[in-house]
Amino acid sequence: MVAHSGLITVMERAARKAAPRLRRDFNEVQQLQVSRKGPADFVSMADKRAEQTLYEELHKARPDWGFLMEEEGEIAGDPAKPRWIIDPLDGTSNFLHGIPHFAISVAVEDPRGSSGKPEITHGLIYQPLTDESFWAEKGRGAWLHDRRLRVSARRDLADALVATGVPFLGHGDFTEWTSIFRSIGPNVAGIRRFGSAALDLAWVAAGRFDAFWESGLKPWDVAAGLLLVREAGGFVTDFRGSDSPIERAQVLAGNDVLHSRLHKLLATALKG
Repeated sequence: MVAHSGLITVMERAARKAAPRLRRDFNEVQQLQVSRKGPADFVSMADKRAEQTLYEELHKARPDWGFLMEEEGEIAGDPAKPRWIIDPLDGTSNFLHGIPHFAISVAVEDPRGSSGKPEITHGLIYQPLTDESFWAEKGRGAWLHDRRLRVSARRDLADALVATGVPFLGHGDFTEWTSIFRSIGPNVAGIRRFGSAALDLAWVAAGRFDAFWESGLKPWDVAAGLLLVREAGGFVTDFRGSDSPIERAQVLAGNDVLHSRLHKLLATALKG
């Protein structure tokens, strides 16, 4: 069995402490679907409760580290120390509709990475309903529990299953997405939109999806997933092909060959 670092142990323990309440809340929200009031307020509370549990556990383990969280935003820590980047419930709309596809995402960002700029060094994506724990450490690979992960080895776009996120009310650029879809869609075996960018990236790392693209993403959506894909041997860039997907809120991920081919299609679409 592979031995991960103490930091991954801390992250997994925090996620597993938040998970039982999320599972209970998910079962409850399925019942709320039939109520007149609807479950939106309930889900908002589920989000906040999970985030509070994660905050308490991680703060207890590293009291001088800062946080960047979906609900509470940024909480400053020692600027010379790493910070936690947390999404307590990625796939909220799925959760809201009783769809069992969502995850907890936790990442560590070192303010002074190997290149002298902030760098993600540890990532964990935990699916509470399937008990799948995807994790990665910089330089130590990506794993599902104790099984080493590798990105898909497919080389032909015609065989590739590609994941994406689709713009929706008040979020995303429909014109941009449509152009990219028109360029990529006819060239691949299929396109999937499952509603959780964190799990999409974890599944790219695991070889379930061959590639992924999306824009308009927040750091907490993708921080852990980007590291997972890279540590599983994949390539992750923004739409321009540069190494700044978090800063530009754009992600294109896949193995080396598919990433290159998809990038050409994407670049052509954005010029059009």
